[in-house]
Amino acid sequence: MDPEATLEIQAVEILSELHDALERGGYSGHRLERFLVRVLFCLFANDTGIFELDSFKTLVKSTRSDGSDLGPLLAHLFTVLDTDKPDRSPKLPDELRELPYVNGDLFHEDLGFAEFDAAMRAALVKCCDFNLARISPAVFGSLFQSIMATEEGRRKRRQIGAHYTSERDILKLVRSLFLDNLKAELARCGANEKKLKAFHEKLASLRFLDPACGCGNFLVVAYRELRLLELEVLRALYNGNHHQERLVLDTLLKVDVDQMYGIEIEEWPARIAEVAMWLIDHQMNERVGEVFGSPVLRLPLKKSARIVVGNALRIDWNDALPAARCSYVMGNPPFVGGKFQAEAQRDDLGLVCKEIKNAGLLDYVSGWYLRASEYLRKTEIRAAFVSTNSITQGEQVGVLWPELFRRGIKIHFAHRTFSWMSEARGKAHVHVVIIGFGAFDRSDKVIHDYSKANGEPIPVAASNIGPYLVSGPDIAITNRSTPLCKVPEIGIGNKPIDDGNYLFSREEMKSFIRREPGSKRFFRPWYGADEFLYSSPRWCLWLGEAEPRELRALPHVLERIRNVRRFRLSSKSAPTQALADTPTRFHVENIPKRRFLVIPKVSSERRSYIPIEFLEPRSLASDLLFILPSASLYHFGVLTSAMHMAWVRQVCGRLKSDFRYSAKLVYNNFPWPQDPAPKQVADVEKAAQRVLDVRAQFKGNTPADLYDPETMPKALREAHKGLDRAVDRCYRSAPFNGDGSRVEFLFELYQQLTAPLLPTAKRARRRRSQTSPAESA
Repeated sequence: MDPEATLEIQAVEILSELHDALERGGYSGHRLERFLVRVLFCLFANDTGIFELDSFKTLVKSTRSDGSDLGPLLAHLFTVLDTDKPDRSPKLPDELRELPYVNGDLFHEDLGFAEFDAAMRAALVKCCDFNLARISPAVFGSLFQSIMATEEGRRKRRQIGAHYTSERDILKLVRSLFLDNLKAELARCGANEKKLKAFHEKLASLRFLDPACGCGNFLVVAYRELRLLELEVLRALYNGNHHQERLVLDTLLKVDVDQMYGIEIEEWPARIAEVAMWLIDHQMNERVGEVFGSPVLRLPLKKSARIVVGNALRIDWNDALPAARCSYVMGNPPFVGGKFQAEAQRDDLGLVCKEIKNAGLLDYVSGWYLRASEYLRKTEIRAAFVSTNSITQGEQVGVLWPELFRRGIKIHFAHRTFSWMSEARGKAHVHVVIIGFGAFDRSDKVIHDYSKANGEPIPVAASNIGPYLVSGPDIAITNRSTPLCKVPEIGIGNKPIDDGNYLFSREEMKSFIRREPGSKRFFRPWYGADEFLYSSPRWCLWLGEAEPRELRALPHVLERIRNVRRFRLSSKSAPTQALADTPTRFHVENIPKRRFLVIPKVSSERRSYIPIEFLEPRSLASDLLFILPSASLYHFGVLTSAMHMAWVRQVCGRLKSDFRYSAKLVYNNFPWPQDPAPKQVADVEKAAQRVLDVRAQFKGNTPADLYDPETMPKALREAHKGLDRAVDRCYRSAPFNGDGSRVEFLFELYQQLTAPLLPTAKRARRRRSQTSPAESA
């Protein structure tokens, strides 16, 4: 394990013991939270030089072993730290009188004092013996959130949708939003004193707002990076002439914690954020002192980060930081899917969305994008959020992004889907994106792509970034009831609503037939998504076309029919109750009379191709499969090609990270090749048949076996590559340079096909223009 991670775990365990001991002693709620923040500050101050080394530890250890005098001593200590030195009593013992004046309201509130016992004292002594100077304030917030995380606390944070972003992922956002540009600007200053001083003033003028700041991780990291840039400026300006500046070093530092602003719904994380900012400020002051040979101690605390406690979807962000003064908005707003939101969260989102149609589909994080679009209006503020990738996939795109585009929002940069890492315990497994945006356009747009979800980003320049985070126009795909192109219509499979009475495993079917041999002719293989992918059908007792006299001769079958009828009658749904009149029929029936094509609704994202197959008419498909009853070999070829898969990856929704295929969103909107030549169609059919023939060579292997990226046979992979080339040529003669160029082409074709009143001839000319001389070269 990473040594730093090990230290953090040890710190959490030790401080958790103190928390639990205090809680058992009757300390709880606001008093406990505030008390722990103060103790935390003192522990860091003890280990990092804010206090004289080990002075706090010595004070704690000087108390009685039973802890009876520790509570009053700490209360007295907090009062001293809140009192300026000239105002302190001369009768104070030296160890208290010489402590620095902290101010900053950290120690101002009267909390009374905790009635310590031996166990509580022992827990605090153990904390004093652990060197917290080794813990970065960047993870301070998530570390202490872990300490406070009772089961009720964890439940509450999950309900809020809070996630703690790792420093690695924070830096992805910080670098893309402002840091890389500032570093480049500093490099252009060179040794020019005038430029360096102007750049220094610029650093001091920047203001940052995190409207979901939690424990302040983003603000801490951003501030640290600003201070490191400032240190580079000072080094360049004074060129190693440190000693002559010792007396005025404090005046040379311009970047301060009051440049950081936040909004946080809970008081405890807000207070942690303020303390974390003071601690990182002290660490950076120490760094400056090391470079210039003169200590810097900003005490008493005259400035602090401004963290407003409130609901960011309900308060005016200008109350935290007026937009006219803001430079950057950033953060990791809470993710909560539409189906999992609490009533209060739905109310929050309803307030923000107002007249937006189908807003109930939106993730809670969408509210921050909509509020940001109001805050950014008519400004040059740049913003970026870490978000669940669901807002760039599926139906949510068509709900959220047209409204954002209508408000003038442009995407400036994007990190496509990657695995989110948390600094907190109980790490969530979430796939996220980072989206940078503003209410103005930029020419230097960049997409950061990931070949692996947990890999390193690969930056690619883009002329425009669409809502699916690919290079393309600002268009969002919405549900269509019929296909965009002239192709077979797609439907869902069968839905019995039978309480399981008509579905059997192989062994259950055999047992049933032994009891009732006459039922054998009514059993048909039944395929859902799993049964299809793993070639393991269940068996369905299909009675919809059986004659009454046949059924009356089969008492066990009749018992199943009666069970279905009773089940449907017991439903609270009137339409289901009505189905009780025809208990041998399914609620949804889709039973083709000839060979038909099936597409599983859910398929692993690991597969290069969604397994698609023809089933014989005797087979029954469940509603977990899509059905194309009149699909040809050509249609099969296009749907199982890289071109179609590129579309799927961008447009379809996800179940966790798996593809969730959609008829109305994915299939009906897919731009098929326009007027392919007969030879092109024949080439696709030939290549498609080759894929089927190669599959047939691997008898006994399931579609899941054949399409697992680690076990896919070379011959099948080669057959698919041949099919990909044939399908690509139906779109244009010039080859595509990977999925990125395929997606660009498809979105442009989609835009042409959906453009109102666009003449057919003009549309054809524009389509041919996709093969530009530059691409052909």
